[in-house]
Amino acid sequence: MDPQIDFGWTLDSPAREIPFDWYSVRWTGRLTVPTGGVRRLGVEGNDGYHLYLDGALVIDNWRKQSYGTRMANVSLRPGTTHDLKLEYFEGTGNARVKLVWDAGVPTDWRARIDSAVSVARRSDVAIVVAGIEEGEFRDRSSLALPGHQEELIRALAKTGKPTIVVLVGGSAVTMPWLQNVGAVIDAWYPGEVGGTAVADVLFGDVNPAGRLPITFPIAEGQLPLRYNHKPTGRGDDYVDLTGQPLFPFGFGLSYTTFEYSDLSIQPATLGASGSATISFVVKNTGRVAGDEVAQLYIRDVLASVARPVTQLAGFQRVRLAPGESKTVSIPLSSESLRMLDRDMRWVVEPGVFRIMVGSSSKDIRLRGELTVQ
Repeated sequence: MDPQIDFGWTLDSPAREIPFDWYSVRWTGRLTVPTGGVRRLGVEGNDGYHLYLDGALVIDNWRKQSYGTRMANVSLRPGTTHDLKLEYFEGTGNARVKLVWDAGVPTDWRARIDSAVSVARRSDVAIVVAGIEEGEFRDRSSLALPGHQEELIRALAKTGKPTIVVLVGGSAVTMPWLQNVGAVIDAWYPGEVGGTAVADVLFGDVNPAGRLPITFPIAEGQLPLRYNHKPTGRGDDYVDLTGQPLFPFGFGLSYTTFEYSDLSIQPATLGASGSATISFVVKNTGRVAGDEVAQLYIRDVLASVARPVTQLAGFQRVRLAPGESKTVSIPLSSESLRMLDRDMRWVVEPGVFRIMVGSSSKDIRLRGELTVQ
């Protein structure tokens, strides 16, 4: 007895006594038509299935194939009751089967967007809170905002009012609408006082200083996309798209600006077990106080095995008043320079390491070299 047919047997089967990769299932029951009637009835899933309505076969898909949705045109009046039978088979495991229908109830998403646009035209600023669905067994094939959120963002931006998008979620989102909006705040999963925190940033009571711990791609075809990838011998770009990210690892803006200068590497030459201090000056060149997250990256110029083209080796947050300068020092130990050699042993090889300091993995302001003897 199942309240609905909507199953994803990935690591198991319908019952303990049934093998997970070789079984069939038959459901029989009665379907009471909801308000609005049913115009189309079908099955969403993989593998093979038969769907019967009042004893008649309406979908014949009894063959092994990929995932998809198949619908049959029907005309079922609201409140009527009909015999339903669904047969399904699985031959290799990882099953997905769901009974679906089109109830014929008109959706109101366009009307709701029109209502939001009307409110935005009478307002000074439009703030859109958008989000994604994710979690265990909730992987996404598309990184676009689900539903009609992108249509909402574009419609509000067309009003000409300053539009701010607040994203809620724990992973990357593609943003084909980015050039149409004034700002994007990534709130991640902010907790019970998240609304207050976002309001503080929007009203300027807090100067944001968060930095991205992941890379945001322009499109899904760029994936996997990591700042610390190893050299591949191939070009970064595509025939129809750049290989660069939408937002790189370490990216984050502020209501002020910062300037870097006076890089110092002491000592500039060290032994395999030694350590160095990377120092530089950061200056707040804007008109408000703010935090900068200075980031230290390294690159092993020549190694016996492939090394990342860029690797985060340290970072430090520094708070500066308008016009204020501070010297920032980040220690660089031999542990940050070590690698697993071809025999899977931790070693620090002699050679030159490029030292890079900046505001993100793609915004490098200072460069130097460290030599290991």
